[in-house]
Amino acid sequence: MHAQETTFSKLVHGETQFQVPLYQRTYTWQRDELSRLWDDVLELVEDKRAGNEPTAHFLGSVVLAPERVAAGGMQRWLVVDGQQRLTTLMLAFTALRDRHRERGREKKAARIHDLILVNGYQDGNDHYRLLPTQADREAYIACVESLPTAGGPGNIGGAYRFFLAALTEGEENVGEESAGEEWVGAVESVLRDFLSIVSITAAEGDNVYRIFESINNTGVGLSQSDLLRNYLFMRLPKRGEAVYRNLWLPMQELLGPARLELLVWLDLVVGGDNRAKQSEIYRDQKKRLEQLGPDEEVLEAEVARLHVRAGRLMRIVEPWRESDPGLRDVLERLARWGGQTHYPLALLLLDRLDEGGCTPQEAATALSFAESYMVRRLFAGNSTTGNNRTFMELPKEVMRELENECSLADAVRHTLSTKTGARVWPSDTVMQESIRSRPFYKSGRSNQRFEILRRLEESYGASEPVDYAKAKLTVEHVLPQQPAQQWFDLLAEESAEGESPEELHSQLVHTLGNLTLSGDNARLSNHPFRRKQQILDSSALRMNQRIAGQERWGRTEILARADELAQRSLELWPGPLDGVVHADVEWAGWGELRQALLSMPAGTWTTYGDLAALIGTHAVAVGNHIGTRPALHGAYRVLMADGKISPGFRWPEGREGASDPREVLEFEGVPFDEWGRARRSHRLTAADLATLVGKDDLEDEAPSKGPRGSGADGESAAIRFEKLLRDNQTPDTVAGVLASLRFWTERGGTLDYGKKSETSCFPMLSLGGARSRSLWPLALYPVSGTAEVVFQHLKRRPPFDDELLRREMMVRLNRVKGIELAEAKLDLRPSFPLEVFAEHGEELRGVLEWFAHTVALTEARRPVDEEPGAPA
Repeated sequence: MHAQETTFSKLVHGETQFQVPLYQRTYTWQRDELSRLWDDVLELVEDKRAGNEPTAHFLGSVVLAPERVAAGGMQRWLVVDGQQRLTTLMLAFTALRDRHRERGREKKAARIHDLILVNGYQDGNDHYRLLPTQADREAYIACVESLPTAGGPGNIGGAYRFFLAALTEGEENVGEESAGEEWVGAVESVLRDFLSIVSITAAEGDNVYRIFESINNTGVGLSQSDLLRNYLFMRLPKRGEAVYRNLWLPMQELLGPARLELLVWLDLVVGGDNRAKQSEIYRDQKKRLEQLGPDEEVLEAEVARLHVRAGRLMRIVEPWRESDPGLRDVLERLARWGGQTHYPLALLLLDRLDEGGCTPQEAATALSFAESYMVRRLFAGNSTTGNNRTFMELPKEVMRELENECSLADAVRHTLSTKTGARVWPSDTVMQESIRSRPFYKSGRSNQRFEILRRLEESYGASEPVDYAKAKLTVEHVLPQQPAQQWFDLLAEESAEGESPEELHSQLVHTLGNLTLSGDNARLSNHPFRRKQQILDSSALRMNQRIAGQERWGRTEILARADELAQRSLELWPGPLDGVVHADVEWAGWGELRQALLSMPAGTWTTYGDLAALIGTHAVAVGNHIGTRPALHGAYRVLMADGKISPGFRWPEGREGASDPREVLEFEGVPFDEWGRARRSHRLTAADLATLVGKDDLEDEAPSKGPRGSGADGESAAIRFEKLLRDNQTPDTVAGVLASLRFWTERGGTLDYGKKSETSCFPMLSLGGARSRSLWPLALYPVSGTAEVVFQHLKRRPPFDDELLRREMMVRLNRVKGIELAEAKLDLRPSFPLEVFAEHGEELRGVLEWFAHTVALTEARRPVDEEPGAPA
């Protein structure tokens, strides 16, 4: 075998084809993997635009085996390993080509198409530089050929849409058109020439499948901290044993492997290297240590410095170790917030504190500004993209601010107030409006929403504080998510002209003014407000007692409460300094709208109201925004609430003669009826759109871990579910659902129940192995009368991370009369009515049996100690 380092453009240069063999799994990269790659690309782009020559980023290796040379001399290669990287880069270039086309840069688009994507003088399958497995081929070719189905469901379409959205957002955020074009050019340059790939080629006659097996069954490699330790002690021949015993080993035992690696990375960042990557800390630390010379005493001092910082890191990770109560309180809040974003600043502040550079109060105040920055961005809907970069830059910038002889807290506040790139600290005005209108329940993660509501409750200063560790509180909607008719009648009294109660419900239901904390979600359910009042009035939480004091609960009360909570929020989380933030910042909601339109799969449509509910505004405002910006990507997919094309829709300049938008949608796969209404099964709701733009909270939607536990009234979840089912569905539907659930349990399955107010039911399979895990095909909702098919969850869990199996499941379900799941929703949570269980329960039980059998077969083939989802 022959190995050489190369770039992507050199690898795919000339008439050549990379064919993924049938024994390879389908394309599996999703948002997490794509985001990590894109973050690396953006770092290199920033270096290039700053005038620095970027250091090539090592992407990984590809293993290729030569195939026969095609007619005309085209070289074929079998992709033995590395298809995920190759496919991802090809899709990134496809999106880049299409971004050039959208902006009228036809020559640049043609260059990418001809030099990267296709073999211009070859026909049939030979025309494509990359030929994926047969399962992925149709979706991939649709993207390369710009077919109407390009960017459809599945991982191929999802990756294409991800890159198109990222390129669009990046170019528009740069500002002027010329700067945007230059930015896109830098992205293209990085993708072509600054992603390093090791190309390993086998010789003719080698057994490529044996090579494939050996690559994917390797042992455990050395970590970055292992490499650094080995390097350090190689340079400490005399002092090494004492240094290891007294400094390194205690530090290693205190932190553990993962935190030790984190510390070594933070050491670089706090030292001013805001480009440090955790995947390359050995290289960067080695380079730094080499400059210190061969003196062992100096190297020992470096290990001693790390040893001291290890203790400080543990005060960040485990705040109970911090002795000062005020500082400990802020560290605890940030620990509950989750993530490691604040770690660089926190470590810098603890360094200063322990070295006498500030008081505990100053450190606590400075750290609370970081907390406020993240909380306000969540309220305003600002993307979390860039938060890590902001906090990696803080130590260096704060130290520069301190040269102006200001306090540490002032230095942090001034630095965060300075708008650069994605760094925006929302003002008081933005906060107040966001709290009134934005869907707070769809912002951030569930633990972050809980933390905000907890602090708001604590701000009332109750005489008997709540023990949050024992209370088992969850977020509750006062106006229910699935309201009974009484609620809609109430909302009808306050609906504006031309506004339906359903639209008003969508605007209000997820806003902060309608949310509270409760341990009685199951009892509160979707009851009328009078019943909820009685339950909330008995709560120990001051927030709930104030809600219970209202005579009714509609728009007026929700907005009044939002205004009250906004004032408390301004006091809890202070904002940026006046005069530092730029006033011309675009409202974050319009950026979210663009992202939603770019993320919609081909074959889907949505409404102005769904987009309004997603971003926190009114449908009229969305219509006006889109109407004045007809060039928005995917604007033709936004229809009226009844599924008809808006009479005011216009194609952008240059496309006036384009097809009727209905024809375009039909080409993409959206059916219309004789009255010109798009089929509702292809509609993307606000919840679907939230999933597509990465705002879904999978933990929040999962079954509870205590499925049969009792609520506050002693009623079990199983009894509550059946009671809600009988109260809201016909006797035939009830009988059909319960018969199918009995069928499931008789064959070894279990039933778990949701933790929300509408007690849902999940037919579960509990699997063993190295990590216990669970799978469920459906979620049954007794009040709304729907059964959700949870493809959104299944796509992350073997064996249904295989797209072919999800497609087969959809096909089997669609054979049942009364079920019509749109193929475009293969990555979402399409639903069908529970009524289907009444007349076609036997057919549905057949699908459930197939699901269980498929999982059992996969488990039987998997070795006991193999982790699910391991590379294949």
